[in-house]
Amino acid sequence: MPILLPILLALACAPLAYVAGRWRTGAAAWTGALGALVALGALVHEWTTQGPSRLVLPWAPTWGLSLEFTRDGLSGLYAALALGVGALVVLYSRAYMPHHLAEEGRPARDEVRFQGLILAFMAAMVLLVTVDDLLLLFVALDLTTIISYLLIGFDREDPESRAAALLSLVLTGATSVVFFAGAMTLGLQYGTFSLPLVIERAAHDPASTGALVCLAVGALGKSAQVPFHFWLPRAMAAPTPVSSYLHSAAMVAAGVFLLQRLYPLFAPATEVRDGLLAIGFLSMGMGSLMALVADPFKRVLAYSTIAQYGYALVLVALGSEGAPLYVAAHAPCKAALFLTVGAITQVTGKKKLSEVSGLRHSLPVLAGASAIAAAGLSAVPLTEGFFKDEVFFAALVPKGPAFMAAGLVGAGMTLAYTLRLWWGLFGGPRQDVPAAPRLLVAPVVVLAGLILLGGLVPGLLVEPARAAAEAMRGEPSTLELAYHFDARPENLLAVGAWVLGALLFATRHAWTPALSRVLEAASRVGAERGYRLLLHQLDRLSTWLHEKEVRDLRDRVASVLVPTGLLGLAVLGVTPLRDRFKVGPVGWADVTLVMALAFASAAALATLRAKGHLRLVLLISCVGFSLAMVFAFAAAPDVALTSVLVETTFTLLFAGLLALLPEDRLRRAQEEAQKPRGRDRLAAGVAGASAFLLSWSALSHLHADRVGTRTVELAEIAHSPNVVAAVLTDFRGLDTVGEMSVVVAALLGVTSLLGLKKGRR
Repeated sequence: MPILLPILLALACAPLAYVAGRWRTGAAAWTGALGALVALGALVHEWTTQGPSRLVLPWAPTWGLSLEFTRDGLSGLYAALALGVGALVVLYSRAYMPHHLAEEGRPARDEVRFQGLILAFMAAMVLLVTVDDLLLLFVALDLTTIISYLLIGFDREDPESRAAALLSLVLTGATSVVFFAGAMTLGLQYGTFSLPLVIERAAHDPASTGALVCLAVGALGKSAQVPFHFWLPRAMAAPTPVSSYLHSAAMVAAGVFLLQRLYPLFAPATEVRDGLLAIGFLSMGMGSLMALVADPFKRVLAYSTIAQYGYALVLVALGSEGAPLYVAAHAPCKAALFLTVGAITQVTGKKKLSEVSGLRHSLPVLAGASAIAAAGLSAVPLTEGFFKDEVFFAALVPKGPAFMAAGLVGAGMTLAYTLRLWWGLFGGPRQDVPAAPRLLVAPVVVLAGLILLGGLVPGLLVEPARAAAEAMRGEPSTLELAYHFDARPENLLAVGAWVLGALLFATRHAWTPALSRVLEAASRVGAERGYRLLLHQLDRLSTWLHEKEVRDLRDRVASVLVPTGLLGLAVLGVTPLRDRFKVGPVGWADVTLVMALAFASAAALATLRAKGHLRLVLLISCVGFSLAMVFAFAAAPDVALTSVLVETTFTLLFAGLLALLPEDRLRRAQEEAQKPRGRDRLAAGVAGASAFLLSWSALSHLHADRVGTRTVELAEIAHSPNVVAAVLTDFRGLDTVGEMSVVVAALLGVTSLLGLKKGRR
């Protein structure tokens, strides 16, 4: 199973780094980075020697479920980005985190936890891009959501960090659930969750529009596209290594990757693709405009990320074979710029463009390396970023002048805000600052070297880009990357974008104040305000419900029973009633069974008038023991024995708890219980009626041949001595373990309480 080797190596990085960090804090970063590079080496070796391949591991064959993995051009490209950029970010963190933790007043050992989370996210990203199953895609997607929440909220004492983490969790988690709904819809439509089979069957039976919209929502939430874009700027509260990694080669890239992986499903759905195209252009515009006026370093880059993935979304919607290349060319440029601003923040203590200038004199190497990264992001020739705009313009030219104009304006704004960021940091009056640690500068230099290498030798990019495009579109790619010195439309658009960007940068002082006012006014009615209003209203609703309905145990029970009962009645209401409620004969052989049921009913009714909690507990146990008699008379002695054991355990448990509670509280509770309210009767009526009717309906269709016979056969296959043992230990093994865990936890809690009371005496 060589295809699993890079995945297993990536998964091993976090635990190995943790173990190394327990020995020496700094060893965590070096171990994790080395592990990421080894995984990258294994990936490259397997790709160059074996090429594309798939692996299918049966998981639940009777349900048609398997663990499926793929190694193709698309997964290889994104996994290489995650591992390569991840290794550099981990090394950068070795120099960044000690200073950051000292500023936060936290112990140096917390660096080990940070490195573990970064490496865990890297492993989740590698898993996401290599799985070939819709259910596994959702699982990996949720892993990235959870780990990103922990990373964004790493500074847990900072309210802004906690709020940003919650926002990212709520938004990306909610859209992941929508993605799951789409995946389930496709699974039901095609009878499989295997992605190749789904795509094969979709060629003859196109996927439903609703399912595709759900999948698109899940992807758009991850890639921070309108209207889900506002979580990304807030996530800049995280430490800079987190921002650099998640928003260049990992978290945000995951959303676009999903659309590229699922592109064969979207290809025939022109309406959905048109919607994605509109969202892409809107994200391009909004992200670029906000990046032109933002003051904090990281916010400029965050808005830039929204815009740049808007470009990638447009390419996906147009079905361009350059879509994977765009993401691959963008990632190192954006990672290098994030790492640059992190280094500047550490040596200057500043976080805004208005607070720094002229740092090229004190930080010449960092200035030069970041200039290359900025040139790559702006698509300047001799950098690999030039080719990302070339494929972008090539995709727009066939669509007509309007698309070409939109692309030109977007690329021009990209150059303008990138120039604004770099000049704001390194241009202007000289400002002397201490030298940056070498480990903060070295990753930026490495990324800059790769950006230059891709621009000087574009042939190195052709093969990976073609392989990724073929995996995305399912057809051979003819992508070519080269410099053309002629008047083709792509070149003219590129020149026009450079002229427009330079003009916008030169006149920025004239239009920036007005644009700032417009964007500030627009933010008052934007998506972020809607999110805050929704959370506020939900909080108010929760408080109102708690104050009105959840005052004591009866209300808490009613809050569960009433909705459940209404749901049961609703199910009966939409179900055909034919042959639903049957009345069968009762013979002399059923007398003992009827007597046991009557005894249980009498005990249940007696609980309504019971005075004293101990008497109430005993009456409830009578109900349970009476039902055990029912099972015994129904020829189910094993179930009866189980019921007796459960009732005995819970009777002792309740008795022990009553012995611990203060007598005055028990007396007050008893007095309240003797004064039933109208809503108590309503709750009991709804829950009782629902349980009665559902039980009657179910028993009317209970066929021994359909249920009992098959259960006996399965018990024999499971090599069980009896049916009950097979059900408890095999068919419902996990449920049984869960139930036993609850009982054990309750007993341990009672034991602890008894010990506390004994100690007080």
